[in-house]
Amino acid sequence: MDTQSYKTVSANAATVTKEWVLIDATDLVLGRLASQAALLLRGKRKPNFTPHVDCGDNVVIVNAEKVRLTGKKLTDKVYVRHTGYPGGQRFATPKELLKRKPFAVVEEAIRGMLPKNRLGADLFRNLHVYAGPEHPHQAQAPKQLNFNEL
Repeated sequence: MDTQSYKTVSANAATVTKEWVLIDATDLVLGRLASQAALLLRGKRKPNFTPHVDCGDNVVIVNAEKVRLTGKKLTDKVYVRHTGYPGGQRFATPKELLKRKPFAVVEEAIRGMLPKNRLGADLFRNLHVYAGPEHPHQAQAPKQLNFNEL
């Protein structure tokens, strides 16, 4: 038996093949969309997944304002941020945030599902979320992903 054939192959920046994926968020549940997008960004569906390497795809999400929140999350959920000044704690519901910055709700859901370290910050840079149906990434020819097939 040749034991040399059973070596574990780790991916690195030179061997990773990154693709562009397009997801239409119209009427998709926010948490389910975010978890699938986080898996794509991380590269966990690829056979050469390596935990400490950015081996995921570039993900483009369009129609982010048409995402669906179940239950009473649209009014009861609260996003908390801090300005950095004393007394600078600010609160916002998804309903307010969807009016002001429609892509922010999707971005925050996906950011929460990525690692909380430098790798997570690098992975988040591969995410592109747009409120409407247009996006400037036509030249990369993103592959349309049917969400029900995942």
